[in-house]
Amino acid sequence: MIALRPGLKVVLAAQPVDFRKSVHTLSALVNEALRANPYCGDVFVFRSKRADRVKLLAWDGSGMVLVTKWLHQGHFTWLPVRDGVVYLSATQLAMLLDGLQWTRVSPEPVKRPTVVG
Repeated sequence: MIALRPGLKVVLAAQPVDFRKSVHTLSALVNEALRANPYCGDVFVFRSKRADRVKLLAWDGSGMVLVTKWLHQGHFTWLPVRDGVVYLSATQLAMLLDGLQWTRVSPEPVKRPTVVG
């Protein structure tokens, strides 16, 4: 199971992938194309060419987890297709999976306190 916790690093592959890819092939894609370690505990998100499907890949400490979701109506909100990756917060990932407009939400910057007490 993938726990959506604060501080979770979510990496969205900007290019669509072939949804016939398995856990092993997606892990290799994370390593080679995204230049990341698939066993680091981050969540890697892959989009299909059709906008109604998403795959999540994550290492949970004891094994690799692969989650696939199809929307029966509508589509997921995606940024324009380009090279590279997009980093999401756990909240943005939850909104994406719910089919909401996650691209319109951005966290407010919080200034670090300079005085203690």
